[in-house]
Order: sequence, then C-alpha cells, then structure tokens
Amino acid sequence: MTDYGLTDHYDLIVIGGGPSGYAGAMRAIDFGKKVLLIEKKRVGGAGLYDGVLTSKTLWEQALKTVSIREMVPDYEANFDSISKIVDEAVFERKTQMMVHLKLLEKMGRHIFYYEKGVAFLENKNTVRITKDDGTIKHVTGDNILLATGSRPRIPANITVDENIIVTSDGIKNFRSFPKSMVVLGAGVIGCEFATIFSAFGKTRVTLIDKAARILPFEDEDIADVIKHNLESNNALVHQGASLKRMEVKNGMVEYELEYYGGKTEIHTVEKALISIGRIPNVENLGFENAGVKLNERGCVWDDDTQTNISNIYVAGDVTTEMALVSVGEREARHAVVRMFGPTVKPLTYKNISSIMFLNPEVAAVGMNEQECVAKGLAHKVVKLDYTTNARAIAMRKTKGFFKIIVTNDNGMRILGMRVVGEHASSAIQAVAYLIHTNQGIRELADMMHPHPSIIEGVQECLRMLLNKSIYKPYIFKDRLKCYICESGVCTPVESLI
Repeated sequence: MTDYGLTDHYDLIVIGGGPSGYAGAMRAIDFGKKVLLIEKKRVGGAGLYDGVLTSKTLWEQALKTVSIREMVPDYEANFDSISKIVDEAVFERKTQMMVHLKLLEKMGRHIFYYEKGVAFLENKNTVRITKDDGTIKHVTGDNILLATGSRPRIPANITVDENIIVTSDGIKNFRSFPKSMVVLGAGVIGCEFATIFSAFGKTRVTLIDKAARILPFEDEDIADVIKHNLESNNALVHQGASLKRMEVKNGMVEYELEYYGGKTEIHTVEKALISIGRIPNVENLGFENAGVKLNERGCVWDDDTQTNISNIYVAGDVTTEMALVSVGEREARHAVVRMFGPTVKPLTYKNISSIMFLNPEVAAVGMNEQECVAKGLAHKVVKLDYTTNARAIAMRKTKGFFKIIVTNDNGMRILGMRVVGEHASSAIQAVAYLIHTNQGIRELADMMHPHPSIIEGVQECLRMLLNKSIYKPYIFKDRLKCYICESGVCTPVESLI
C-alpha cells in the first residue's frame, strides 16, 4: 500500500455519503467552507440503493397493480417490468446526486471535494482514507461530521445469504416474485414489505412477530386496519410467535415457530425476509482513537448532534434518534449550523412527521394514544371515518380514518395525529406546523380548504373538537367518535366542550 502522507486540511470532513452526510456537506458549502465528503461505497447510501427509494418505488407499483386489478381482475404484474422501473428510479436519483457533486468540484471555488474510500479516525482531527486500490491518504479537519448510517439487524442464529434468506439489502437479488415468503418482524418495515409482496398478488406472504399484534408501537386501531387489509390480500399473520430456528433446506426456507403455551409449528417457504430493525455502523471507524463515546444502545452519544468531543458531530441512523431520512438530513444540517452559523435552538423531535407505506398508507406526526397514556397525559381524542370524506368517496377509497389527539384543557394543544387512508400524507403538514409552533386548533379549523380534498377530514376533526362539525357525533356514532382519556381510562362523549 502506498501512503501519500498528510496532504490536505478542511473546515469540515463528512464521513458517510448517505442522505445525512450529503445534506450536511451541502449545507457547509452555504457557509463558504472547504468540505470533504468521504463515502466507501456509493453516494446515496442505503436510503437510495437498499432502502427508502427502492422499497417505496416497489410500493407505488404494488398499489398501481391493486388499482389496475380493480378494473381488470385478470391483470398480472410482470416482475421484469417492475424491476426495470425500480432500477430507473435508482439510476435517476443516483445520476442526479453524482452530477451535482462533480459539477461542484469543477466549479473551481476550491470549497468541495469528494473521496471514495474507507475512512478511519486516527484522532479527533485526522482521518485516514484507504482507497479501493489500497492507497492511503491522510486528511485533517477542524470539524468532523459522522454520518456512517446503519445496517439490518440479523439474529445470531440465522445465516443470511441475501439470496434465499435476505434482509432489505437482498430484495434487489430477487429474479422473480417468490411463490411464498415469510417476513420476520412486524414493525413498520416488515409490514411494508408484506404489503408490497402481497399486493402484487404473486406471493403468499406470512408475517411473524412475537408481539401480541403487528405494529406494536402504534395504536391498536391502526394495526387492526393494516392487518385486515393484509389478510384480505391472502397474507397470513402469526402473532405471539417466537422463531426457534430458520435454515435453508433443499433450496427452500424451513422455519419453526413456538407460540405462547408451547405449541410449535414447522413451515417451508421459498424466501425469507429478516426485518427486525437496524444497528448503527460504529465498528472499524476509529471512534475510540478520537475518544467518541457510544451509549448503552451502541449508538454514538450526542447532545443536540454534538458528541462528547467538541469538534465532532453526528447525524442520521448512527445516532439514538429516529431512523428516518428526513430526520437524518435535518440533524446534519443542524449540526453544520452549530459549527459555522449563528446560535440556534436545539432540535426538537416532537413534530416529526412520517409515512408508513402500507395499504392504506399511514401518516403520523407527534404522539399516538398509547404514548400519551404511557406519559400519563390526560387527553382528548376525535376520530373521523374516511367514509365521511368527499375526496375519499370520489376515489372509492373509503377505508381509513383521521385521528387527532389534544390536551385535555381549553387550549386543546395538539399532541399528535394519525391518518390511515388514501393520500394520508397530504393531510399531516398543517398539523405538524401547529405542533411545531405549540399552537391550538382554532385557526386551522376556520381555514378555507379546497373541495373535495383529504385535508377537509382534518378540518372536520378540529371542528368536532370545537363542537361545530358539519356531521354530528351523536348522529353518526359509528363514523365520528369523541372521547376523553384520563389515567388510562377513555370515556366516550358527544361533545368535547
């Protein structure tokens, strides 16, 4: 190996070229700083190649397939055509990001540089870069941003070959729709992939989780809707089941389940997907050389994106917060402002909005009911069925509901919202803003919204809270619901004022 020694110094060195690292590097350019972005594999990270973009493109095609089959019952999805669409989406985004980087480098302002290689911290200011050809380069930086991401968690007793037994990284290796597939883990990602493959109508999907229900971190009414729709697409849900073993036998996956009470079952399927969470990439990066501490969960410890080493910051999946692209990008940009910009308020995560790409989709912001109960917060809840929304009726997509949770006082500050149904994601941003600004509900309730639109369902929920909804809860008791929850006990009411 050739070592070219200590050569270049930067205002900021970013380790990791996924969504977080990329966003942080671009924000530093705004301050006119000299920036180096280091990525060992491919710019875009798991979010582009093995995660968000690929799975959400698959999801879009799966739901299109469902819509087509509603009009043409004999329609069958073609795997090669679907794969081509996914590849085109990845190529488009990858090309966009790489062209942007190359044009930045060629502008001649000497502020942005990109290196492909493996980064290793030798101390709090020095990074060793090992290139693909074995050459080594040392660089120094006043500040370092760690954005090394995460990888799928794999149980110790399962051998993953990313062909027959796969993680989300191995979905791209499929060459056809499997006839049968088991998904281990019924959290958001596991349910998303179960939704995708069952919706294409080519795969008999089985979903396993040791919890009493799927989506255990969400409210039960949401889990019930998603479970019902999975089962309507011929998916099988094993709840309260522990996996005793999983192995490849004769080119198939054999697995054994144990239920509460000791009952066991053995099943055989064509493919298995392991989806039990992700773990941060913290190994073999030299964090200990720089003195960077990890927390009890094995993530990098941070205080508002700053690690225990004052010039080293962290963003994205390698931290302790939510593993979402939007969160990672926000953290990275915030970290850079803390380095080079004016004093800013600490990040808050209470108004983070997210989408669960299920069928129907689920949009979320703030707390859900079970989180409010766990924190001992007295609260009011209004719930409006999708069957009352004109846009949902027009789309013939009336499965779902709106749910808003507010404080149990006259101010009725919004604590959280969940929307389950078609175009759910279009309904949450206004409420996210109210949570962010700590405002009440009256202004949004009186706004004029386009008709017909999904956002009108949110408005009608707010009107219910103010006792001035168009449809009355005491008339449509099965479609409009109001209740007050105190000390974990929820009491239905006809009016919340």
